[in-house]
Amino acid sequence: MHKMLLKIAVLSIALGASGIVLAQSAASASTSPSFGAQQVAPSPIPLLQNLSNKMISALKQNKASMIKNPDVVYDIVKKILLPSADLEAMARSALGRDAWMSATKDQQQAFVQAFTDLMVHTYAAGLSSYTDEKVNFDPIRGGLQPGQNRVEVNSQIIRTDGPPIPVSYRLIYKYDKSSGQWNWYVYDFSVEGISMIQSFRSQFAADLSAGMSMDQLTKKLVQHNHSANQQSTN
Repeated sequence: MHKMLLKIAVLSIALGASGIVLAQSAASASTSPSFGAQQVAPSPIPLLQNLSNKMISALKQNKASMIKNPDVVYDIVKKILLPSADLEAMARSALGRDAWMSATKDQQQAFVQAFTDLMVHTYAAGLSSYTDEKVNFDPIRGGLQPGQNRVEVNSQIIRTDGPPIPVSYRLIYKYDKSSGQWNWYVYDFSVEGISMIQSFRSQFAADLSAGMSMDQLTKKLVQHNHSANQQSTN
């Protein structure tokens, strides 16, 4: 993904749902892990807007300190953007089914951790460039249907220095065992038609096709994250 589009994508996630998630109370959903064919999930849009407000508030409150201390933006990412994210699903999709299935459990866990750290640095880089952009969400066409647990939400980033930028979020409604609640999770997003997960998948596939092993790919991500940490503290 082009660096500018990546920055826009990350910023859109922070403003629109953190690119992540919308935790939903189980009050309107079954307490069972099953989601019935006749059940209708709540719309994710009000939750996206609520999370957007929280993110914007945190950015404005910490704007000065973020410049002096990069750990502040990392903390914002970890506390607001990551807690409900389905990072394993994102990492698995970015790596590709064949590579994931051929990896050992330890290799999968190591990759998920490295990918999670990559997301933290990616999100933090986008948040650092926040300049009061706004996000408008489009209504879900036709509404949510009974049994529907996946949806795409379209939005536009409103800028003062250019035309609106279209951003689409792909979400899944799934049961969270740790909280006993059903949640909406963003598992991918696209900026002007470019999928972030597919972009990572292309990069990882190129490395693996060139002869890089799973362990070497994970090590490459770890080194990248380490370099990002060093640059942010200089």
